Amino acid sequence: MTSLPTSADPENGHIALPAKPRRGRWRTFARSRDGSAAIEFALLAIPYFMVIFAIIETFVAFAAEELVSNAVDTMSRRMRTGQITYNLGRTTDVNTAVAFRTAFCNEVSILIQCSAAEIATPSKLFLDVRTFTNFSDMPTTIPMNATGLDPSGMQYSPGGSGTRNMVRAYYKWQVITDLVRPYITPYTTTTGARLNEYLIVATAAFQNEQYP
Repeated sequence: MTSLPTSADPENGHIALPAKPRRGRWRTFARSRDGSAAIEFALLAIPYFMVIFAIIETFVAFAAEELVSNAVDTMSRRMRTGQITYNLGRTTDVNTAVAFRTAFCNEVSILIQCSAAEIATPSKLFLDVRTFTNFSDMPTTIPMNATGLDPSGMQYSPGGSGTRNMVRAYYKWQVITDLVRPYITPYTTTTGARLNEYLIVATAAFQNEQYP
């Protein structure tokens, strides 16, 4: 075996080894993993955080849906038992849509805040409260037009003792993460376009008790 030449330093008693070939340095550089974690994180950070935001937004939207549904059940129970009446000259009367929407907003205030302008002229929260002769007369479809939800036929005209009523709530929940937009908004307009927001829909149909 041929040994590599060395050079001696008699004064210090050291033996100097020859410099490594330049090709070996390039191989060492290619095998180096210094900073690879930072580069990999930079490449994966955007899709990773998009997935995280999508999970959080989906969770919050579904929580808001449950909140609206519970509010519909609560307000419907009050109407059914006579705790909320309409045009009977009592202290329990809630005679205007604004007053009813105010009471409804109080039920969802944990997550959904209604401004004074929203209560007076709704742009996100829409309520449809009506009385019907028969349950079969109640609508089963969501009113839509070419741009989205159509509130033109919505009313506030509940019935009295023993009447059959329907309470429907619609809330336009804004979707921020585009990743979940196609999957969280199942409703489309009359032209087939998918809505830009998540439309929360909650319905209750009931017959009022025979309260005095």
